This record gives sequence, C-alpha cells and structure tokens, in this order.
Amino acid sequence: MVKSNKSSLSAVEAKSRAQWIAFGPVVFYATVAMRDTGLLQAVADAGRSGADLASLAAATELSEYSTSVLLDFATDLNLVSKSGDYFILDKVGHFILHDKMTEVNMNFTRDVCYQGLPFLEEALRTQTPAGLKTLGPWDNIYEGLTEQPEPAKSSWFSFDHYYSDQVFDALLPIVFEHPVRELLDVGGNTGRWALKCLAYNPQVKITLMDLPSQLAVAKQNIEAAGYGERVHYHPTNLLDEAQPFYQGADTIWMSQFLDCFSAEDIVSILRRTAASMDTNTTLYIIENFPDRQAFEAASFSINATSLYFTCIANGNSRMYYYQQFKQLIEDAGLRITQEIDDVGVGHTVLRCQRA
Repeated sequence: MVKSNKSSLSAVEAKSRAQWIAFGPVVFYATVAMRDTGLLQAVADAGRSGADLASLAAATELSEYSTSVLLDFATDLNLVSKSGDYFILDKVGHFILHDKMTEVNMNFTRDVCYQGLPFLEEALRTQTPAGLKTLGPWDNIYEGLTEQPEPAKSSWFSFDHYYSDQVFDALLPIVFEHPVRELLDVGGNTGRWALKCLAYNPQVKITLMDLPSQLAVAKQNIEAAGYGERVHYHPTNLLDEAQPFYQGADTIWMSQFLDCFSAEDIVSILRRTAASMDTNTTLYIIENFPDRQAFEAASFSINATSLYFTCIANGNSRMYYYQQFKQLIEDAGLRITQEIDDVGVGHTVLRCQRA
C-alpha cells in the first residue's frame, strides 16, 4: 500500500498541474460557489439530457453572466460536461454533490482552515499555529474547540466525527474480543466512543481523560443517554507532565489522538501511559498513516491534514508515517503486538503492551 514517490508526469502534464496549483484558491471557491448556489444540483436535476444556460440561470437565480463564468470553469474542472448548448453533470461534480467525505473535507477547509492558511509560512518558521488567530485567542485549537465561531465549530466537529464514526462500529468487536473491566478513553472528546462502548457492553466502566472543557461536553452527552453511573471523568492537561495520569484501567484507548501532538510529546504521553500499565493492560492506538493507505487520494488527504496541524491546530504535530510512529511507541517502552489495516476510512489499529 506504499505509493511510489517517482513522478510519471511528462513535462507538459507537470506544467498543467502547476497551473492547477497556481489557481488552486479559484478552483476551490468556484466549486464551493457552484455547490452552494445550487448550480451543480440544477445540472444534476437535468439528468442525461442536460440543461441550457438560461434554464440554469433561472434555477439558481443567478444572472446568465454569473452562471456562464461558473459553467465555463466547471467544464475545465470536469464538474460538468457540455453537449452542444446543454450542460451535463460529470463524475467530479457527482462526488462534490453526493460524497460525504468530500463534503466534510470541503467544509472543514473553508470554515476552519482557509482564513488561517496565509499564515502557513509563519507557522512553519516558528512552529506555532500562526493561523489559529483567525478562529480565536488560544495557544492551540483544543483549548477552544467548544468556543469556535460558527460555522467553524460545526465543520470541525463534523470532520472529526466523520473519520471517527466510520471506524467505531468496526472496532467494538476487536476491543471487546477479550473481557474489558474498565476502559480509559484518553482524549475522550465529546464522548462518542464512550457511548458506543457503553451501549455495546452493559458491564464495562469508562473513564474519560481530557481537558476540562471537553469533559464537560462529554458528561452532558453521556448523562443525557442515561449512562452516567458507569462513567468517571479525569480532567487533565496531558502536556503537563506534573498532572497525574489515571491509574487502574485494564484497557486504554487512544483514537486519532496522538497525531495531535509533537513527536516529543507523544513519547512523553506514552511513557506515562506505560507507567500506568501492568503486563495485562492493553493499549489500543488508532491512527491514519499516509503510507498505509490503499488509495493515493487518501494519502493526499492525510498529508494535507498535517498542514492543518501545522498552521491551525498547534504548530508542531502531524499525521505520522508508520515507521516513525512505531519508533515513538518503542521509545516510550511499549511494543506493538498486533496491527490491523484498512479499518474504517483507512485507519490502522495498533494493539500495544508494555515492552
């Protein structure tokens, strides 16, 4: 599943690709406009026979001028094709309209990342989230997740939940293959995984460990679902080594969590995790590794997400390649006992124990 880094593009193809990059912001916002004005949907509604400019302008309540400049560009982007005077939805346009992953990624890019991305070079030079100031006055995005302005807040959580929810149902039988007395959910976020576990196994107890602001939201969701008496909360800042790590769980869970930290912080967190474990404790780590993907589009999306971490989230984390991540686990005094690829949306499950 590791893709080759050798380019097969000809010089002409490479120059063409360079123009796509040069006009990348125009590509993005023109496509968003075609989606959000209903233009792509109007083309789709016309079916295989297509629709002409006048009817599409009427359907979108745009002028024929505005409709025409969008449609001319849409044909270059393979969003629509043209037969005579009629426009027909093309394959790329279909995925813009109907693919949930594309919708989530596009909204996340527009609402969370776009205003901050001009500060990417500053973020790269300083290893600080220089673009985060476009969302709020925090040191990292996790401090302000529940305080983000709309629509950034909704788009962030939709992005996060899309990739986590796709894997949760597949992971339940893996985690509960062996008896679980107490599961420690590190970075429990809004409690979605905890709720899955509580519904799946009527005996399991859950402890959520996260920032206080995140735990407040999780507690509200869990109590509303009627599971309050089986859940304990351990507020902490995992970047502060002086704060105590929860002790006593026989199963520890970290899903799409460690990629939120620098390599040095990951080793620190995992060392404290290892110190809380005995020989019978199991740690599950779930991550998306660019080099363990079946499709190049997945690897592309994951590497793009790394630049969100650089510019917006915290300035020093990323989506890690597998061998680098494995070394961090081993440096923390842990060993991987099982690897499962292609779970959910390209997730890898790592089952770990103390070395």
